[in-house]
Order: sequence, then structure tokens, then C-alpha cells
Amino acid sequence: MPLPARRALVAATALASALALGAPPAPAATAARPTSAGCIDTTVALPYEEAFLEQPQARRFVVEGGFEDLRSGFTDNLCRAGSAKAAERLVQTSAQRLWRTAVQRAQGQVQMGTLDRSDDRPLYWTRLAMVAALRQWEPRFELTETQRTDLIARLDRVSRGQEDIRLQGRPGTKRVVLTGFDPFTLDRDIRQGNPSGATALALDGTVVQTPAGPARIETALFPVRWRDFEQGMVERTLLPTYVGRDRIDLFATTSQGRPGRFDLEQTNGAWRAGFGDNEGVCYRGRVPIRAGIPTVTPQPQWTSATLPMAQMAAGSTGPFPVAHNTQVTEVDASTPDGPVTTACPAAPSPGTVRPDGPTPGSKARAGGGGNYLSNEIAYRATLLRDAVRPSLPGGHIHTPVLDGLPQDRDVLSAPGFERNRAQIIGQTRALLVRAVAATSGER
Repeated sequence: MPLPARRALVAATALASALALGAPPAPAATAARPTSAGCIDTTVALPYEEAFLEQPQARRFVVEGGFEDLRSGFTDNLCRAGSAKAAERLVQTSAQRLWRTAVQRAQGQVQMGTLDRSDDRPLYWTRLAMVAALRQWEPRFELTETQRTDLIARLDRVSRGQEDIRLQGRPGTKRVVLTGFDPFTLDRDIRQGNPSGATALALDGTVVQTPAGPARIETALFPVRWRDFEQGMVERTLLPTYVGRDRIDLFATTSQGRPGRFDLEQTNGAWRAGFGDNEGVCYRGRVPIRAGIPTVTPQPQWTSATLPMAQMAAGSTGPFPVAHNTQVTEVDASTPDGPVTTACPAAPSPGTVRPDGPTPGSKARAGGGGNYLSNEIAYRATLLRDAVRPSLPGGHIHTPVLDGLPQDRDVLSAPGFERNRAQIIGQTRALLVRAVAATSGER
């Protein structure tokens, strides 16, 4: 597409989307930063999530996390790419390197930057900067918008570890998959981190000792975006781990929950209540299941965790209390869902709170973990399990809120913030050890 036409299309699309969605405003655009990469057209408008890169803290996370050479090297090599195939190879290898480097940094295998090694935010902002470079890239050859979109999707997926789940291990080693999330609510505070993402980086590829023997933990990260879930990203990542010779023994989806406690969520609901995601989309409606994905029909309103909740919650696993949460919010089966909406703010999703789980025949308005993407990843992971391997233990762990940042937005970290994150990582690991030990005879 010619450059002037592409600029006009991208800018118009971004403006139309923001107006249609009623999304909370992204940061106002600032003057383009100088770049040594001559193939990057910084006049091309960036969409909602990537527009946060214009805030100075975003670049500081890349630099102070030690990822600036990786980011700039990717952009320089992108400018040298002479064909679509060369760009595909570059995106694949760069995304793999970004994920592996982030894991090595989190586990102390490499020393990078000045931010604490357990910090998940440098990975998030480096990935987003690389995605933005692909979006603003003007190659020396013809590149269709479909090809550009495919390159962005590949970079995003591979740099989350979704194609790096390696389940081979010594005989007798249990196999565990854990998922985490990106930072979110950046419009409230761009410094947000996510302890579930930090835990995924800290535990990926590690072997922990349990009373039932060693267990290998493999992890992957997921975006806080409704559209990726609708397109089947969760199921595409997890399905190969549920079946086959090297199938897993247990899975745990994790996300950030409420202050000061862990929640083990018993029940997950098939409802999106419209909280804004990282693209400023407020999706309200039933959880959509993509055609072709193994599933249960008709689509159930509720799914359940099969983790050993009682054993995980018993006794101490760390500084935070652990609760087995059985609460849901439901409506009568005759209640219409109403039309799907994506505009912000979404209409309310009222219902009756049931502390002991759903009543037979009811419709979901919130699982134990709510009605946002935390609940949805648990719903999708357990629904897929029910379709292909019902005996597989799995469920959702809500971590405490990662707090401790000072009010000064120029301060990116603080000792209390880092201590809180380390404690959450350690206790999540301890909960997994408990889970493996309690399910040692199941496969």
C-alpha cells in the first residue's frame, strides 16, 4: 500500500475505533522521538495500547530493564530485511530471543539493567515497542497489510512463550503448565506490573521438588485483550499440552486478584461483563468459543476447578492467607443475555450472589474470579479440559494485588513493591508444590 494511503487508513481506523468504543483516552501523542532506524515512519498512528509507548516511563522500562540493545537491534535488522521471508525469520528469532532473555533475566542467569530481576514490566514494554516498530515499518519491498498483521501476531505470540512449552523430562518427573498475564489498567498507572506474569517468568523451565518427586514447570503469558481470547489463543496454546505422550499432569492459570490474599477459584462463568481491556474495548456478553476448537456442547454456563483446593489452602504456604473461593453471581435461566456490546462503559451485569456456587440451571454473570479475563482464561482452560481430558487436575489461582509503588509516577520501583512481588512468586511456587503432591496418583 502506498505510504500516504497507508498513513490515512491507519489514522482514520484508530480514530474511528476510539470514537466507536468510547474508550478511555490513551495518552496524547507527543513529538516523534528521533530514531536511527530510517525505515520507521513515526507519523503512522499507533493504536490504543501501543500509544502508551509515548509516555516516558515506557521507554525507561526498556532501558532500565536492560532490553534497549535487543529492541534497537530488532529495529535495525528490520530495516535491512530484503523480503517478506527475511522479515518472518527475523520476527521469529527475535521473539524467541526476547522470551528466553526475559526468562533468563528473571531467574538470575543473566545480569541486565537496574530494575529488579523479577520485574515483568521490561518484557511487556519491549514487546510492545517491537510491535510498534513493525506497525510503523516501511520496508524496501511490497508488504501487504495482511502480511504485516501476521508478523505482529507472530511476534506477540512467540515472545509470550506460547510456542516454548517443553514438556520433555526425566521419567518420574511431573509436568505442570502455569499461565500469567500482562500488566493492565495502564490508564490508571502506567507503572502497573502483574505478579502472575512475574511468576511465569520466574518459574518457566524450573524443576521443583515435591513430596511426590520432581515437577517441571512450563509457563506462558497472555495479553489482557478480549480479541485474542475470542480468536482461540488460550486453547491453541494449551491443547497440545493436554494430550499426547508428554501431556501435563496439572495446570494452573493465574492472575492478579484482590489485596492481601490468594484465592483458589472453584467455579468459572461464561460471561464477560465489559471491563475495559488493554485496547480500550469493553466486551459484554457470553464468552464466545471459536469454531473448530474442541469443546463441550451445548456450551455450559459454568465450569469447575479440579485442583486439590483443600490441601492447597491448608496450613501455611507463605505470608498471605489462602482462601478456597466458591462464590458466584448468577441469574435465572430465563434471563436474556441481550446484545453483545463493546463500547465503554458497558452496561451493568447484575445478578444474585451465591456463596456456595451456582444453583442448577442458572446462567452465569460472574465466576468466583469475576467476569473479566481472569475468569475467562480459567473458563476456557477448564472447558477445554472437560472436552479432551476430564480427569486432568487444573484451575485458577488469584494472587494478591502487587502493591507498594510510591505516588510519584517518576519512580518505577521501590523495595516494598519488589518484596511483595518476590513473596507472591514464592508462595505461588509453594502452592504448586502442594497441588502436585496431592494429585500425584492422577494423570
